[in-house]
Amino acid sequence: MAAEIVNPETGTGAGLDEPFDPAFALHRGGKMAVQATVPVRDKDDLSLAYTPGVAKVCTAIAEQPDLVNDYTWKSNVVAVVTDGTAVLGLGDIGPEASLPVMEGKAILFKQFGGVDAVPIALATKSVDEIVDTVIRLAPSFGGVNLEDISAPRCFEIEARLKEALDIPVFHDDQHGTAIVTLAALRNAARLTGRSLGDLRAVISGAGAAGVAIAKFLLEAGLGDVAVADRKGIVSRDRDDLTPVKRELAELTNKANLSGSLESALAGADVFIGVSGGTVPEPAVASMAPGACVFAMANPNPEVHPDIAHKYAAVVATGRSDYPNQINNVLAFPGIFAGALQVRATTITEGMKIAAANALADVVGDKLAADYVIPSPFDERVAPAVTAAVAAAARAEGVARR
Repeated sequence: MAAEIVNPETGTGAGLDEPFDPAFALHRGGKMAVQATVPVRDKDDLSLAYTPGVAKVCTAIAEQPDLVNDYTWKSNVVAVVTDGTAVLGLGDIGPEASLPVMEGKAILFKQFGGVDAVPIALATKSVDEIVDTVIRLAPSFGGVNLEDISAPRCFEIEARLKEALDIPVFHDDQHGTAIVTLAALRNAARLTGRSLGDLRAVISGAGAAGVAIAKFLLEAGLGDVAVADRKGIVSRDRDDLTPVKRELAELTNKANLSGSLESALAGADVFIGVSGGTVPEPAVASMAPGACVFAMANPNPEVHPDIAHKYAAVVATGRSDYPNQINNVLAFPGIFAGALQVRATTITEGMKIAAANALADVVGDKLAADYVIPSPFDERVAPAVTAAVAAAARAEGVARR
């Protein structure tokens, strides 16, 4: 809207008489800065921080490359990489417009995990160019967080970078969402006296998050899951599936359902929404007793919480103004902090499962219908996830210390 365009002279939207939007005030000049960790007060400091002292460190690293982790920031810094093609619910808005989100991601890394992060927005949509660019940037970083890259390109980009690099590569839109969803669902199942294996889920959305959630929940022991895209349930009898969806069809939908999302919800135990669509109330009413509704689209959940509470035992959303917020910030800071702590070469499925279990365990004995997942501001979260991920990395043999 025009009123959202800031007039820098008046401090109001588009020169109108509306009050200045506080979001613009907060973002003016960006949300980040580079800060030195050592002083440069005199010539002695300068000679140590820069030339000639720095040459000794450079020579040592050249002779023993692993020393880069001890004598530079590499071991505690993550590249937050995007091409701006799938930003929030805004879609393909380009690299420059993505920067406020990438800066936000970086400050969350620091605030919640103590991990430094650098936003990198790339002016290309080419899979090959993105992969090549990140590979060339990798010597400066201890890990790579891929962010807001559209599907299905995001799957290939992550897979190729994981194969090429010996540092953690993690697409948060996929795996962060899946980890927090699993943690919440574990607790929801416990609250309702069931195990994951007892549950049949239906996921609305077959993009990056939906595909990752489906695979991850099955790996964790979920009974069954069907995934719906705009054309209905992803099933083996469809002839219009992309390679990613064909693989998904082979892994999911043991009940061999077909047709619409609404029909699949009949008797289902769990609804997980990552699509931004709308699910009609009768479909929610048709779910099994004690159902769980995780309607995570933002700002408008697929099922409004007031409707969901009529029929579901547990309701979660992606919003901060309702209980049980499925928020990726519960996962990614601790995951990278744990991986960097042990200088892991990758982030394994076992490390992700460990993160989800640790996150679920934070709730503990206070488990309730409105508390199946902790708050992002619970100070126990990041340390618990960090410790669990580091221990899993060591157990799986991907830790270097």
